[in-house]
Amino acid sequence: MNMKNKNNLQQLQEKFKNKMIVIKYGGNAMTSKAAAVSLMKDIIFLQSLNISIVLVHGGGPEINAMLKKAGIESRFIGGLRYTDKESVDIVQMVLAGKVNKDLSLLASLCGGKAIGLSGLDSNILTAEKLKSEFDLGYVGQITKVNEQPIIDVLKMGYLPILSTVACDDAGNIYNINADTAAGAVAVKLKAAAFVLLTDVKGILLDKEDETSLIKKVSAHEAKQYIDQGIINGGMIPKAQCCIYASKNGVKGAYIMDGRKENILINGLLGNRNEGTMFINSQ
Repeated sequence: MNMKNKNNLQQLQEKFKNKMIVIKYGGNAMTSKAAAVSLMKDIIFLQSLNISIVLVHGGGPEINAMLKKAGIESRFIGGLRYTDKESVDIVQMVLAGKVNKDLSLLASLCGGKAIGLSGLDSNILTAEKLKSEFDLGYVGQITKVNEQPIIDVLKMGYLPILSTVACDDAGNIYNINADTAAGAVAVKLKAAAFVLLTDVKGILLDKEDETSLIKKVSAHEAKQYIDQGIINGGMIPKAQCCIYASKNGVKGAYIMDGRKENILINGLLGNRNEGTMFINSQ
C-alpha cells in the first residue's frame, strides 16, 4: 500500500481513532488475490492509527466448489443458501477451517497478526432455525452475540477474523448468512462503521450501468428499492443488514466493491465515488 498523505491520515484519525470498524468480506470479492492483499494491508494500516478492526467473512465460492466435489447441488432461495444436514457439515469445514485460516495466514504474510474465530467459539454466535416462508434447512438466524471473546482478542492486539457458523442451545449447527451476521456483530460492538465488501460497486438503479450508483440511501428508500425489485437476489440480505446496522446505532454502513484495491481506505475517506452509504433517516 502506498503511503497515505498527511491529509488522509488526519481525516482517518479524526473520524475513527479509538473507535471500531466491522468489515464483512466474502463472496466473489474474495477471488482476487491482489485485492485481498490490498485489503489486509489497509486493515493493518488502520490498526496502526489505533482503530479497532473486526473482520467477518463468508466464503460462498469455496462452499460451492466443495459442495460440487461432494456431488451436492448449490441451491439459493431469496438470496440465501439452502443447507441440508450434509451441506452444513461442509459449510462448517470450509468457513471455520480453510477460509478462516487462509485469511489469518494472509494477515501474517502482510505484516499483521490475527486470530481466527468461529461463531461456535465461546458461543460468539448463538442461533435458531431461520423463520421463513420457505424451508431453508440448517440456515439460522442469530439470537445472541457474545462479543467478549472478540473484545479480548482486540485487547491483545490481534485482528479477530470471524467465520459465520453458529449453534443453538441443543448444539445444532447452522449456516448463518455472513452479511446478516456481520451486521449483528457491528451493532453489538457499537461499531462506528460497518463496511460490507462484495463484488458490485454498490446499490445500482440499473444493475447493468455502474454510473447509476446510488451514493447515499436512507433506510426507508432502501426498503422501497427492495419492494420495487431494484435491490434483488443476493443484494437483499446485504441491504437489509445495512438497514439494520444504520437503524441501530452504526453511523456509517457501506456496501463497496471489495475487488478493487485500496477500496477500504478510499471508501472510508469518502473522497471518491466508492460504494453506497446507508443512513438512518426518512
